[in-house]
Amino acid sequence: MVFRALSTSNFQHLLVETKGKNGDVALITLNRPKALNALCDGLMTELAQVINEFEKDEKIGAIVLTGSQKAFAAGADIKEMKDRTFSECIKTNFLMQWDAVARSRKPIIAAVNGYALGGGCELAMMCDVIYAGENAKFGQPEIALGTIPGAGGTQRLTHAVGKSRAMEMVLTGNQINAKEAESWGLVSRVFPSESLVDEAVKLGEKISTHSRLIVSIAKESVNNAYETTLQQGLLAEKRYFHATFATKDRSEGMTAFVEKRPAKFENQ
Repeated sequence: MVFRALSTSNFQHLLVETKGKNGDVALITLNRPKALNALCDGLMTELAQVINEFEKDEKIGAIVLTGSQKAFAAGADIKEMKDRTFSECIKTNFLMQWDAVARSRKPIIAAVNGYALGGGCELAMMCDVIYAGENAKFGQPEIALGTIPGAGGTQRLTHAVGKSRAMEMVLTGNQINAKEAESWGLVSRVFPSESLVDEAVKLGEKISTHSRLIVSIAKESVNNAYETTLQQGLLAEKRYFHATFATKDRSEGMTAFVEKRPAKFENQ
C-alpha cells in the first residue's frame, strides 16, 4: 500500500508529510497550537489512524513524531476529561486508543521541543527513541490535579529513570529539563531546538536504509527486554536471531558484506 495520496487536509489536529532523500521517513506534527498540543480524543484518534496507515506503507521505514517549538504536548486535554465518571472510564476503557503509538511495529522517534508534560511525556515515552531540543521540559504533573498518570507515566518512566527519580517526578509533579532527561536516560540526545526535527529525520533515514523486516524484529526483541527476566529475554533474543536466517534479507546482508558491496534489501 502506498501512503502518498494521504493529504494533510484530512486531519484536524495533525500535519503529515514524508521526509528524507528517498521520502522514506514519515513526519507527523501535532497541531493544536492554541491548546499547546493538548491531547484530546480527536487528536489521538487521528494519530492512531495515521500510524496504522504508515504501518501498511512499505516505503516508510521510520516515523518522526513532533510538536511545536513551544510544546510537544503540554498534557492531556483536561477540559475534555474533567467531567468523566469512573463507570464511563471503565466502560470505554479510557485512554486505550493511545496505545497505537506503542504498538507500532515501525520505529517511532519523538522529537521533543518545549513542554512534554503529563500525557505529552507519556506519549514521548511510547516512542522508541526520544530526541530533545535544548528547551524541552518533561514532567508528570497529574498529582496536582488529584489524579495519577494513566498512559504509562508510572510504568515507562520507572523503567527509563529508575524508581527514586520516577517517584520524585510523579509524587511532586516537578519538571526536568532536557539535559537532566539526557543524564537520567529518558532521552537519547539533546540538540539545538531549531535543528531537532532535522536530526530526528536523519536518524529515521539511517534506520530506513536497513531491512524493514529485520528492523521490526530487532525492535520487538528490544521491547521484549521490558517484559521478561534476563534469561527469558536472552532465550527469546536467540530465537529472534535464529529466525532472521529464514529471511532473504539476512542472506543478502551477509552476502553483500562478504562481497564488499552495499546490500539491496527486499524486506523479505
